[in-house]
Amino acid sequence: MSDSSSTQSLALFGGVPVRSADRQWPTWPIFDDTERTALLEVLESGKWFYGERVAQFEREYAEFQGATHCVTCNSGTAAAEVVLQALGIGPGDEVIVPPYTFVATASSVLRVGAKPVFADVDDTWCLDPEKVAEAITPRTKAIMPVHFGGRICDMDRMNDIAAEHGIPIVEDACHAWGGRWVGKGAGTLGLCGIFSFQVSKNITAGEGGAIVTDNAELADMCRSITNCGRAVGAPWYHHVNVGTNARLTEFQGALLSCQIRRMGEQTLTRERNAAILNNALEKIAGLIPQRKSNRITRRAYHLYCLRIDADEFGCSREQFVAAANAEGWPVGAGYPLPLYAQPVFTNHPGRHGGGPCPMVENLCYRSAMWFGHEKLLATEEDMRDIIRIAEKIKSNVDTLRGWQG
Repeated sequence: MSDSSSTQSLALFGGVPVRSADRQWPTWPIFDDTERTALLEVLESGKWFYGERVAQFEREYAEFQGATHCVTCNSGTAAAEVVLQALGIGPGDEVIVPPYTFVATASSVLRVGAKPVFADVDDTWCLDPEKVAEAITPRTKAIMPVHFGGRICDMDRMNDIAAEHGIPIVEDACHAWGGRWVGKGAGTLGLCGIFSFQVSKNITAGEGGAIVTDNAELADMCRSITNCGRAVGAPWYHHVNVGTNARLTEFQGALLSCQIRRMGEQTLTRERNAAILNNALEKIAGLIPQRKSNRITRRAYHLYCLRIDADEFGCSREQFVAAANAEGWPVGAGYPLPLYAQPVFTNHPGRHGGGPCPMVENLCYRSAMWFGHEKLLATEEDMRDIIRIAEKIKSNVDTLRGWQG
């Protein structure tokens, strides 16, 4: 155990918490005069509409991820829908997705008239490639793995399966800005990748999204769809595709260019602090950090993910979370139910396939815990506090048994 605090009574039962109330965690988003100046420049220019600031960020983000093309749009949700439309996916088609992710991964499939097919995840919290292989049918038109929390899924095996069946991979990389798999950027490991810049995300403009790809034809089609169906280089009042208005504004482009300049250093800080946690927490019986891979050469962290084995640790997830929160560690229980148990799917059971998924149900109902990326921007001493809290709960676990809250 780290220090004597581990032998004290839990704060949940009146003991002194490891972290006092005046010890604050970093907040998000982070900004300074860089963003303030950039926004004022756009404001005073009078050029607020989809122009050079957006184009500049697209160039910067393509370079950042190692892609040839970047097409921005107004959300990660829109990015998913645009890509599926651009690939010609529609009624009668199937797309394999995980049920442990934000709803947009699956709802985007419904939005183009196709059917999401849920395949289970493994202990990486990402799609299990073998379950994907089992779920493929003649109607499968795409595989959409989610790099959950920033942990890139097994893209070597996934690409082998996709190539065997001639199916494109659309990476949902909405948690994986800056992540690298054997040196290649997330989103460039399949046919294309989608990203989100929503307010909680590691690069943010409040809302926003992007599609990255090395396929020029796909990039042009995605840009056309996001820009009301206009063809690249065509006259303004000339519409060749069924599109929508999913454009970014110049304000968002300016914000994102500022945010990306901090991204490299912030990614390294998160990675360094997560390593401190991984090395210590994996030594506590019953706590299981998200599985590592030596194929991941740069780990993006949108979430720090941790599982609890209640039998081995000695208390339930809900008891652990309550005790940790009382000690000053704001960890939560993650998604409360699999996507296929959401009303949008249970009310229309014929509109999806796959499931039930035992690993996802274990995550939702028993084992998953996580906290947000901004806390990984804290100090090494803050990480030591998390470790001390986990050790304190473990040493006092007998007092949690039977506690119902």
